[in-house]
Amino acid sequence: MQKRRVGVIGAGWVSAYHLPAWQKRSAQVEIVAIADPFGVAAQARAEAFGIPAIYGDAATMLAQEDLDIVDICAPRETHAELVRLAARAKVAIICQKPLATDFASAKALVADVIGTTLMVHENWRFRAWYRRLREWLDAGVIGDIRQASLEFLSSGMIAGPDGQRPALVRQPFFRTQQRLLVMEVLIHHLDTLRFLLGEMDVVAARLERSNADIVAEDVAAITLRRRSDGVLVHITGNLAVHGAPPAPRDHLRIFGASGTIELDGNQLAARGAQPQVEQFDADMVYQGSYDAAIGHFLDCLDSGKPFETAPADNMETLRLVEAIYALAQFDPEQEPR
Repeated sequence: MQKRRVGVIGAGWVSAYHLPAWQKRSAQVEIVAIADPFGVAAQARAEAFGIPAIYGDAATMLAQEDLDIVDICAPRETHAELVRLAARAKVAIICQKPLATDFASAKALVADVIGTTLMVHENWRFRAWYRRLREWLDAGVIGDIRQASLEFLSSGMIAGPDGQRPALVRQPFFRTQQRLLVMEVLIHHLDTLRFLLGEMDVVAARLERSNADIVAEDVAAITLRRRSDGVLVHITGNLAVHGAPPAPRDHLRIFGASGTIELDGNQLAARGAQPQVEQFDADMVYQGSYDAAIGHFLDCLDSGKPFETAPADNMETLRLVEAIYALAQFDPEQEPR
């Protein structure tokens, strides 16, 4: 079978995880081109991953290359425009989350590209510990779910002795994002909780900003209610927690009638009627989630099966994000707390 030809749009930070995932599927695909307006970044990725063609913009790449697949891993502000561009070229598309910067824009985009082969690259739910957790839930390891609580805590927004905030050193674009913690980070957790627990609605939300070096929120308290039975799910996100590590990790507890499942970093444990513990290699799980998401995309292209993170599914995650911002009524002009 002839290999599918892949063009990548975006040579920034996240492309360093997309590109190895494509290479691991080299029996099915070949990366033939990369496009980015920052030529130095594109050149570096091309050299590192053996990509033969470099373009300064996506339109030129799509016009000059005979592509089967486009991988959009550019900044989220460009996603809607790039998806429309790729849809007109009639290629299969995998696009980094989110589809657009807000729910209304994403809804309009989905309507515009009906009939296009499109998957949202939402890789968090593909992390190995979450796939195992789902298996445990499906097997009834803790019985009926009563409650769930997720914490995502970091000290990354606390300035060190040098005056630098680690989160802003690692990802400088955080400084100017108009929607930060929920849209950029907790969107992953909302999607994963939907994958694990089912559809939910937002009951309450509060957002705050801890420092004047950013314009959007880095503190969040959110309560969700599961539609099927009213189970409450609490999310605490805070990037300015004294005593927490600069690099945050997930701490999820799901309380059931006959046990509790706890994910604490890279350890997944079930306690109660069916106790078990499993340790994971965090670095392998991180890259592995990109590998699994792209692998799922390719497997579905081959089999014709629906994408797990199809646009319709991702719209449900974006609906929660939009409801959180609407309920919280976060004011970027308010002084940091």
